[in-house]
Amino acid sequence: MRLGRSRGVLVSCAAVALCALAACAQYTPTPRSGAAGLGTAPPAAGTGPAGSPVPAPVAAEAAADAGTRETRWGPLSETDRDLIKKVRLASLWEMPMAQDAMQRASRAKVREVSRRIAAQHHTLDEQVRDLAAKLDVTLPVKPTDEQQTWMSDITGRSGSAYDVTYVKWLRLAHGKIFTLIGTVRGTTQNTLVRRFSEQANAAVLNHQRLLESTGLTTPESFPAPPA
Repeated sequence: MRLGRSRGVLVSCAAVALCALAACAQYTPTPRSGAAGLGTAPPAAGTGPAGSPVPAPVAAEAAADAGTRETRWGPLSETDRDLIKKVRLASLWEMPMAQDAMQRASRAKVREVSRRIAAQHHTLDEQVRDLAAKLDVTLPVKPTDEQQTWMSDITGRSGSAYDVTYVKWLRLAHGKIFTLIGTVRGTTQNTLVRRFSEQANAAVLNHQRLLESTGLTTPESFPAPPA
């Protein structure tokens, strides 16, 4: 009788325990207003607005671009890396535009100039990609919004207007990077970057001369002089 009664008690206890577990499985606690969830760490450095996390690749790239770091060829500054990236950006839009002008430009001179610019940008792009690989610099993969606006303006035209617009934007872009090239050439302590800045300077100067040889560099093609 005692054994039977003990078994009955055990069965009853087991049933109660199972009911309690089932009830807990269906219960979701309501968080208290203003209270952080248990086990949640506070927003760490590198988080975005309202504590939203910055994607790891973006955060890593931003960290890699900060300050000056040592390389076997000498210190690599933020300005050095900026030049490398901007030369790459130049090739990303000027090379396809030059190839487009080889087919669409109405003047034979513009087509010939474009052929030479496209070929030289191909060489310059190989140089910048080789340099970036050695110095561990992440290169852009598409033109900037401004460059895409220039591309749309060029491709949206035809005939003489195409030629004039193409020459205008390419010449303006080459002029904008000249200052950065000069700054890097005069300040960089990295021997690879110093040599590359000279290569970039020669290419940009030559491209400007080629564009000006078309006879289409009107006053509108020049940026406003500094005050």
